[in-house]
Amino acid sequence: MHILRASCVLCWLMLPAMAQAETVYVTNEQDNTVSVIDGKTLSLAATIPVGRRPRGLVLSRDLKKLYVAVGDDNRIDIVDLETRKVAGEISSGSDPEFFALHPDGQRLFIANEDDNQVSVVDLPQNKIIQEIDVGVEPEGVGISPDGRTAVATSETTSMIHLIDTQSLELIDNILVDTRPRVVQFSSDNKQIWVSSELRGTVSVFDAASRELLAKLHFEIPGVPRELVQAVGIQLSRDGSKAYVALGPANRVAEIDAKSFQVLRIYLVGQRVWHIALSPDEKRLYTANGNSSDVSLIDLEQQQTVKSIGVGRSPWGVVVAP
Repeated sequence: MHILRASCVLCWLMLPAMAQAETVYVTNEQDNTVSVIDGKTLSLAATIPVGRRPRGLVLSRDLKKLYVAVGDDNRIDIVDLETRKVAGEISSGSDPEFFALHPDGQRLFIANEDDNQVSVVDLPQNKIIQEIDVGVEPEGVGISPDGRTAVATSETTSMIHLIDTQSLELIDNILVDTRPRVVQFSSDNKQIWVSSELRGTVSVFDAASRELLAKLHFEIPGVPRELVQAVGIQLSRDGSKAYVALGPANRVAEIDAKSFQVLRIYLVGQRVWHIALSPDEKRLYTANGNSSDVSLIDLEQQQTVKSIGVGRSPWGVVVAP
């Protein structure tokens, strides 16, 4: 367990009451595994071997499969969640890192870091149907809830690239802060949120006009500025809150998504990378790469209440109901 203040003793006592049936899946880069956390017991339930260097992961729409990007094997592994075994694979292009599932559940949009491309995979056919040139070292991928637009971030070019998901053509490029990582649309399709790792900022754009609406900065007393590196982003469904992982600052910021003001900062494990909300959005799970654990934040109690050990170098995290 990471830092547990005296004020949080009550949180520990409440854990059985807040236990959920949800299941948390976490990729472990150095172990080539996916850790499975039971939401009821908040403990490690299983470990699933996958390909080499697993990072991004996405649940299928029917919640029966887990797609896992295994970068060193240049593919996406398909994990059967009933048997908890790899049941198939998808050719993804070179070095897949992060990817997104289209709302229709039929296509994956995959960032191929080595090739400076986004590959589009047709899942029923299990083949790449288009390769779209973007900037240098694409990392993050997000798709609008209405399914019309995909966005990729390019680390070295410091841009986001907008793709029409019907024509599969690049339609716009927008300059952002240095080393953009994660991109996410608001649930109403109106905003695009982009994290910048090296600047430690989050930029919010109007999705229609492409105008910059806000740029968020994070200041943490006692933490050197260079350690505040914005990476993972999660937005609440009602559009009221945003959560940002701050990397080696070992913190997660909670933001009022209407006023763009930072509401509070949570202390979590070391080098928090990606984050995921529970289905009821009362909890936030964080993948902490350097401490090899997952932190659980109780958002109602506004406390980090538990640390759960997983494999080495956890990177991505998703939560299934």
